[in-house]
Amino acid sequence: MLDNAKRMVASLTSLGIALLGLGIVASLLSPTGRIPWLGDIAGNIIGLINSLGSQGIVGLVALGVILYLFRD
Repeated sequence: MLDNAKRMVASLTSLGIALLGLGIVASLLSPTGRIPWLGDIAGNIIGLINSLGSQGIVGLVALGVILYLFRD
């Protein structure tokens, strides 16, 4: 039962990452950079990276945790 839950969470995470990639490509191809139903995905990611970079060691630790969660 726990293995099924792990596989479902892994599948949903993979789907979410694929949809995020699709949204980034779609927003970059859009002339305004914004898609009405998705918002400013690329701008939000750039803002996240900038905020992690400006936080020093705390941002580095947060980045490490994020990368650990998305490892294969």
